[in-house]
Amino acid sequence: MAAKQAAEKFIADNAIAVFSKSYCPFCNRAKSVISGLKIDQSKVGVLELDQMNDGADIQGYLKEKTGQGTVPNIFISGKHLGGCDAIVSAQSSGELDKLVASL
Repeated sequence: MAAKQAAEKFIADNAIAVFSKSYCPFCNRAKSVISGLKIDQSKVGVLELDQMNDGADIQGYLKEKTGQGTVPNIFISGKHLGGCDAIVSAQSSGELDKLVASL
């Protein structure tokens, strides 16, 4: 239950919420895409699940919530976007700029 509350609070508190693992190359690519956006980076939150005591529990909850068991797991304005492929695809199509335009 604590993992659910922690995850939901993190998603609610950040315009872009990224659940990541520090060693993951897909996470690093996704974070690089996000850091290149023309938005206030203080609106971006990143949780490195591998560096948290309850990281595995949070990742388990996210799998229940989204059906996605892998990281990165990205939410924009509270809506689940997906992982690395989803954010790269959204960037390529121009959809990502639309999603963050109001942030």
